[in-house]
Amino acid sequence: MLDTIKSFIETELLSGREIDSGENLLLSGLVDSLGVMRLVAFIEVKFGLKVPAADIKLVNFATLDAIVAYVGARAEQ
Repeated sequence: MLDTIKSFIETELLSGREIDSGENLLLSGLVDSLGVMRLVAFIEVKFGLKVPAADIKLVNFATLDAIVAYVGARAEQ
């Protein structure tokens, strides 16, 4: 899951720029609100999850680690 999400972010949102798992993607400006929505759509399709609008917040999507933790938790529900 980590590699899949990381690959999507790096290739589709960051034009090939590599990221570290703890790098803040939102506060650094690397990923904007449109990028977050693209990421959410990718997660929903790739992992078969529904991401409620209430869950689209900084704590869940700021870093790669946070995104993976969020997707893992949603997958267990």
